[in-house]
Amino acid sequence: MLSLTSEYALRALIYLTRNENEWPIPGWQVADGAGIPPKYLSKILGDLVRIGVLSSAPGKRGGFRLNQPAKKTRLFEILVPYESFGRKRCPFGNEDCSDEYPCSVHKKWKGVMQAEQRFFQKTSLYEIAQELKSSPAKKKVKVKAKAKKNRST
Repeated sequence: MLSLTSEYALRALIYLTRNENEWPIPGWQVADGAGIPPKYLSKILGDLVRIGVLSSAPGKRGGFRLNQPAKKTRLFEILVPYESFGRKRCPFGNEDCSDEYPCSVHKKWKGVMQAEQRFFQKTSLYEIAQELKSSPAKKKVKVKAKAKKNRST
């Protein structure tokens, strides 16, 4: 339900949260550690600096850090630039779907959207970073282009 940009923003901030003892962390290191294309991440990090979630320091020893503790940073704050949490169009193709003129599944879908928004407003970046540490789920492994090329020969 989230855009790819939102997923990347969350992954980058989780990486920063887990590695706060290394702050400031250069953008290239965040990109590499979180598995995000560096050019794409550069724009996201800039957005997060502009809205005040991150601060950046230039130079050889520069990089990014959270502006407030991860325990106080709600997922909603991170996602606001990338997601429209207000009125959304009907995902079932109804042009005029609202509380006033609901489609047949409007009430159920509205409940899903409200639950999602509550989750983002109540959940901190710290909570997610901690829960993912103990998660049994496996991460996708990036295959380097060079290794891929060697296998095909």
